[in-house]
Formats: sequence, structure tokens, C-alpha cells
Amino acid sequence: MPIIRSTQQLGQVLRAARKQLSLTQSQLALAAGVGVRFIVDLEAGKPTLRLETVLRVIDALGGEINLSGLTVATEESSDDSRT
Repeated sequence: MPIIRSTQQLGQVLRAARKQLSLTQSQLALAAGVGVRFIVDLEAGKPTLRLETVLRVIDALGGEINLSGLTVATEESSDDSRT
């Protein structure tokens, strides 16, 4: 699993995944419901893209995001803190 610390690294990983699936940028854009320009910008590492749309592209590639190194309260304990 690649470690991604920049938008450029994310773009490189997503481009490699797209090519491994033998998809063109147009095909990926269609599958993700975005424009080709968005895919071009994403693969180029443009830092101002909408996260929601980036997640749709990752999903269209069959991927998911896993965060590591973060301390997060479980859902149960965070529910308790609201009462």
C-alpha cells in the first residue's frame, strides 16, 4: 500500500492504477461521473480539487482510503461524550 503525503503522490498513484486497469482518462471520467479535465488535474496533483469528487474517482478505480497513525475515538465512546 503506497504512502501518500502530497497531491502529486496521490495523482501518480491514481494514474498508475488507471493504467493498470487499462482505462483511458475519458473512460475513468465516465465511470466516476466527472469530467476528463478533473482526471487530468487530479493526476497532475492539483491541490485544490474537491475531496468528495476525488473519493468518487478512487471508488471508480476500486480503491479506498485507509488512514493510519491517527488516534481516533471509537464510535461508541464518541456517542457517550455527546450525552
